[in-house]
Amino acid sequence: MADGWTDISVPIMPGIPVWPGDPEVEVSRRLSIDGGDDFNISVVTMSSHTGTHMDSPLHFIAGGAGLESMPLDATMGPARVIEISSRVCIDPDELVSHNIGPGQRLLFKTANSLRRWWEEPFTEDYVFLSLAGARFLAERAVACVGSDYLSIAGVGTDAAETHVTLLEAGVWIIEGLFLGGVEPGDHELACLPLPLQDADGAPVRAALRMGSYHFRSTGNTG
Repeated sequence: MADGWTDISVPIMPGIPVWPGDPEVEVSRRLSIDGGDDFNISVVTMSSHTGTHMDSPLHFIAGGAGLESMPLDATMGPARVIEISSRVCIDPDELVSHNIGPGQRLLFKTANSLRRWWEEPFTEDYVFLSLAGARFLAERAVACVGSDYLSIAGVGTDAAETHVTLLEAGVWIIEGLFLGGVEPGDHELACLPLPLQDADGAPVRAALRMGSYHFRSTGNTG
């Protein structure tokens, strides 16, 4: 932690769990100082949805926008960490009491953040956002939502429709966060994806700094 900032992204490395069917992370050294070269150069092979990453509309919507079209303030500025008690899913029953409104940036801290999930094999048993929860957030025109596992949606549980519901409403999606040790409440969020052209997804570095901030709309009207 530096100047109050807490890193909430996970390290990308060989062996990190990936979504079933995605390529494993591979890092190979092509040039090496130890091998007599003047400098080190590595080649990294991985999915665009590895570790802490973002989804763009193009991920689930044909002809949708890529990540390079995202307004920077969609994931930069005041944010709220909301702790979820359910060990199954995030649904409107838990969300309704949080006074969620337009332009808010929301990160959901669930039981997923009780463990260092990136050091364990992939599991289908994680807390996810239900389709009803996605509709609830889309109707309130939030700016972005963040989840603390590889997908915001469950495995085989309306996964595509949950993503589409958010993305069609202009809600940007951050996945693969780690919120262990982060207190619920108001924070400042810094999170930007790599500027890959026409990207359906890209890794991000995300950090939070706790404090009291006033929420303002990012212009997302749904």
